[in-house]
Parts: sequence; C-alpha cells; structure tokens
Amino acid sequence: MKRLIRLLAVGMAVVAPGSPAEATQWQGTVMDSAGVTIVANSERGVWAEREGWTVVEELKIGSFDDPDYQFGKIASLAVGSHGAIYVLDAQAQRIQVYDAMGDYQRTIGGPGAGPGELAEATEFIAMGAGDTLLVPDRFNARINLYDASGESIGSVRMASGYGTITWRGTRFGVVARQIRPAWQGTPDSMDVIELLNMAGSVRDTLMRFASGGTFAMGGARPEMTILAAEPIWTIDDERTAYYGINDDYRISKYSGGKLTHIISKTFEKREISESDQSMLRDAIMDAAIDAAGKGRAPLSALEPLRQMIRFRETYPAFAQLEVGPGGTLWVQHLRDFTNLTSAERANIKVNLFNLQRGRVNSFEDAGAQTWDVFDVEGRFLGVVTMPDRFAPRLFVGNQVYGVWRDDLDVEYVMRARIDP
Repeated sequence: MKRLIRLLAVGMAVVAPGSPAEATQWQGTVMDSAGVTIVANSERGVWAEREGWTVVEELKIGSFDDPDYQFGKIASLAVGSHGAIYVLDAQAQRIQVYDAMGDYQRTIGGPGAGPGELAEATEFIAMGAGDTLLVPDRFNARINLYDASGESIGSVRMASGYGTITWRGTRFGVVARQIRPAWQGTPDSMDVIELLNMAGSVRDTLMRFASGGTFAMGGARPEMTILAAEPIWTIDDERTAYYGINDDYRISKYSGGKLTHIISKTFEKREISESDQSMLRDAIMDAAIDAAGKGRAPLSALEPLRQMIRFRETYPAFAQLEVGPGGTLWVQHLRDFTNLTSAERANIKVNLFNLQRGRVNSFEDAGAQTWDVFDVEGRFLGVVTMPDRFAPRLFVGNQVYGVWRDDLDVEYVMRARIDP
C-alpha cells in the first residue's frame, strides 16, 4: 500500500540553544581592514534564551512498495516555480517529480545512454527559468537538459567532467561547479569554481584556490589523508559566495567577485583518536571490498589502498556551508564520532567516490544535526538543531528540503520550515 506521509506543521526539532545574552551583549568584534570587514565571533551568539529559530517538519514523501514513491538513493533535490519537488534517485537513474503537496506527477530520464537517459547522474540537479532542468551525467560525459514537461531538449558535452569535485545550484538557476586537476595534491595544484548557464556552458570563473589535502602525489607512493583540510563553499542567487578551508573556523564572503567579509568563530579542536582512526579505516576497506565484490575495483587494489591511508591529527572545523533565510550563513558542525554507540560505529559507511574527492560527507551522516547561524554581516546568532535523522540538501527561502531516514534506513524526501 502506498505510504505518502504528510505531516503538516509538526514540530520535530528542538529550539536552538540560545545564549543568556541579548543582542546588545554580543561579544564578538568587528574591524575594517583595507575595505574588508573582519568579524571575530566568540561562543556567545546574539540570540537570547528561547529566541533561537526552530525547524518544523511540513511534509514527507516516501513508500515501501509503491514505485512512484520509492527511492533507492536520493542524490539531489530541486524545487520548481510552483513548489514542485524534483528528486534525483542515483540508484534508479531517474528524476521523480511531485507537486507541492507531495503527490506524484511524472518521471524524467531513466537508465541508458540515449537522448534524455542517464548512466551516472549521482549527485546534482539544478532548476532554471521556466522550470528547465539541468542534470550532469558523468558516465555519458554530458549535461542533460529537460523542459518544464520533462522532455529532453538536448545535452551539452561535459568537459572535464571527471575532474568535477562539487556542484552547487540555487533556486533561481545559479549553477556552479568546482573543478580539480587530475594530479591534485601537488604544490601548484589549483581548484577552479566555474559558473555555468542553464544551457550547460561555462559563463565565468568565480574563483581559484589551492587544492585540498586529501591526496598527495609527490612522495614515493600516493598518500590519502582522511578528513584532510579541504575547501568548502556555497553560493546564493545573487552570486554571493562563501568559502573556507575547513581546518580552521574562518570563512570568506565574496560579493560581485570581491572579498567583503572574513568571518571567524572560536572553536575547540578535537583529536582524531586511534579508536576513531580504526573505525574510519575499517569503513573505507569495507566499502572497497564491497566494490571489488561487485566488479567495480580489482582485489589487487585493496592492499595498496590500505597502505595509502593516513589521518590528520584533528577533526575539521565544520562540515558544510549553506545560505539560509534572509541571506544568513549556516555552518554545519561535524558529527562527534567519538561518542557513537558500538552499533553506530559498526554501521559507519563510506562513499568511495566522495572520498576520492576529499568530501567530508564521504562518511555517511558525517555532518551533525547542529548548525551555527550567522547574520548577513557575519555576527554569530546561535545554533539551530535539525530534526533527528534529517540531512538538509537545499535551502529555499524559509524552507529546507532534504533526506530523512527511518529505522530501517529507508530514505524519504522531507520538507521543513524554518521558524524565526
């Protein structure tokens, strides 16, 4: 029986922990340096107790047995002009479309290499003007384009497709991707963020920065440093970009391509213990063994992979960046692996493809449910806690769309409302 769950205005999140301070008692500092606003935040935010924002569940979409409401692996979400929800299922290689109330409308794509078909659409879809849809497909080395009815309107060859580290898209058609050279980890290796138009063509270069430290190619053998310092970034509809290397809590804000703010916050570094290293190493090797068993990797690669693995001394400062309501900056905490139960530690899974790109979310649910929120000027407001088992994927106005998992690890689409 179809299971379409609509839970409207059901509060499932805890009120964000506020500080005992009022707005006038914010304890950060602001200074100007050559036209750049430098904002240094302490642990005390602007929000007073009980003034923090809440995240309230509005809608769930999912089913155990109805194929129109069933998801294998939700990779990305987009929202149309009338609130329609587009769901990329990386396992089924299709996009399911639902109206704003969660009712099934149609299916776009499907596995294959023909026009409009998908072979390795595993991480991103973007919505443009007129509800046109842009879907990168790595295996077919192209970007598929669809009109508002879901019909294929052609594709664009995806140059440097396998060098793409991260895609980012906004509600109103701003699309950007991070490109990394094949030999990342060398001293002169530079990543590039490119802006694309909704026809899939590169329109501009947004910024360049040093490649992350996950892979090093300069020694006798390649090395892979787990949870190494990596660039984390996001962009909004005004093309305002936020960027930071996650080994420190320091985030730069760029407007019109110009650096306008540097935002920092006090944080305590946490050591990656030997126990945590063993757990994460086992998760990596389990994923590699599984891939070898499915013919995706040779068994001979397992031992060299084990020899490559290194760990940094401390956990990253943050997991992800997002732009929320009113231009607020949301910074996701990293999950505390140290305090996991034995069952949770045994169930840690790794995405080898994300690991190859240095992504923190290589380890499933590496991001915590707690997020720091900053105003448009970079002042720390306080902490917001997302609903349990909910992983945000897309912020649209005061709504956030993401993936919710039940006790059996079955995935659902969930929409929540951010209430100031």
